[in-house]
Amino acid sequence: MLKIGGAAPLNPALPPQPYRHSCSRRNYFSSNLMASSRRLRAFKRWMKSQGIQCSDTLDFIDCPQQGISVGALSDLHEGDVVAKIPKTACLTIKTSGAREMIESAGLDGHLGVSVALMYEKSLAQDSPWAGYLQLLPPQECLPLVWTLGEVDSLLSGTELHKAIKEDKTLMYEDWKENILPLVYSAPQSLNPSSFSVKEYFAARSLIASRSFQIDEYHGFGMVPLADLFNHKTGAEDVHFTSVSPNQEYEDDVDSENGDNNELSKISGHDKRDSTCENSYIHSDSESDYSSVTGEDPMMLQMIMVREVKSGDEVFNTYGSLGNAALLHRYGFTEAHNPFDIVNIDLELVLKWGCSLFSSRYCRARLSLWRRINISGSVSENSEYFEVSSNGEPELELLTLLYIMLLPDNTCHKLDISICTADKVSANIGMILSEKHDITWSTSSEISKDLLLTEKVCRALLALVDIRESCYDSKLIDEDVEALKRCCMTERKLYHSLMLRISERRILEKFRTYATAGAQIQTFQDANGTSTTRKRLKKH
Repeated sequence: MLKIGGAAPLNPALPPQPYRHSCSRRNYFSSNLMASSRRLRAFKRWMKSQGIQCSDTLDFIDCPQQGISVGALSDLHEGDVVAKIPKTACLTIKTSGAREMIESAGLDGHLGVSVALMYEKSLAQDSPWAGYLQLLPPQECLPLVWTLGEVDSLLSGTELHKAIKEDKTLMYEDWKENILPLVYSAPQSLNPSSFSVKEYFAARSLIASRSFQIDEYHGFGMVPLADLFNHKTGAEDVHFTSVSPNQEYEDDVDSENGDNNELSKISGHDKRDSTCENSYIHSDSESDYSSVTGEDPMMLQMIMVREVKSGDEVFNTYGSLGNAALLHRYGFTEAHNPFDIVNIDLELVLKWGCSLFSSRYCRARLSLWRRINISGSVSENSEYFEVSSNGEPELELLTLLYIMLLPDNTCHKLDISICTADKVSANIGMILSEKHDITWSTSSEISKDLLLTEKVCRALLALVDIRESCYDSKLIDEDVEALKRCCMTERKLYHSLMLRISERRILEKFRTYATAGAQIQTFQDANGTSTTRKRLKKH
């Protein structure tokens, strides 16, 4: 079994190399003094009392502007176990002193963990987690806890504007229907102010940004120490893992499915994890497992998955998330995020369609599009199409626009063919094969290029205009200048500007994509040439 790496404690007379961190060097030395502050000393004593093992090669840096980060005091190597955390030290429904009250009320998931967190915070120094809780901020600066005025002024037009307002409404209803009655019916005396709607939103912000999935018995919860590692997209240095008798040891998180992975950080309003009373049985099987593997199934581990040099910050990664998701779930954004997207709502597409055709016409074409088993991405209350960070729309959007713009006789032919086609794409493929004089096979896949007619490209440009109009009248250059003047301590303004700019940059690329497609079509039509760029992709 790998041992926790050890290094001699840092000589206080010889401060380490400053971490390559966003704090300035001046802030670094002031925060280095703060590393010996009361709250960090209390946290370290608490970790020791709970059996949490933390490598001497890790150091905590307390930056006033950005909170605590974790750095390397010496070189760290792939496979090093830098921390071991007993599951009993995690704050979950099962470990909380409010467990009986929570389970009697039938609460689980985010509601249950929120009550557990609020309950332990209400106990102050009497809570078994007091040494950990005093290290946490009162709340994270997620849009969830912004005022409605701030949401409207800072997020208008962005992907988050509607989602945050819906989240706030749903969570208020959760509090009113589940937590408020609990406060007055609980067997033990509870202080209503500790379970107010404000405290509930604060707890939800901490859980959204800091909780981890632990195992089937505990579900998810707060994992002290593990939640101090900052995120960096595509740069996971350390990996959080749980070992249990019924699961194989896993070293790596699939970055493409990070949010669905059992060991990934949990966030998002729609994640409703539940615990199962009988899913975890304390028996000799655990000791048998431990004796065979050398691993303790009651321990969580933080394992290095790549080299980190002395003086560097040690990063975790929360998944491959765009800035809208990062701001929504964790309260920050990243510059030049390759996973940024912009959504084009189906409602917006229909708005464009109804500006050219009747509502009846649009509904009929939409129905035809659905009959060939095509749809956009679906959330709780809407259907939408993604535009990637390079400005390229999804095939499903192009297909819908293509069908909306088909001549009536061609559309009728497509309608008839749906009942007899062997493959969904063969319906559109039949139309394209006739139009472009190409050989069609049922094993062929539609290329986006084939759908980029001049009319479709003009429709895309119209959609860009409509989507851009969702923002206020400011130009993107004004947002860029505002960002330059903004200080990172103005977190709400800074990250909302980052989100707006990243989205509008994508819309600029989307416009370029549509313009280039239209120009190629115009050139080909003018020269009467068959397209060489329009090909069918083969499986």
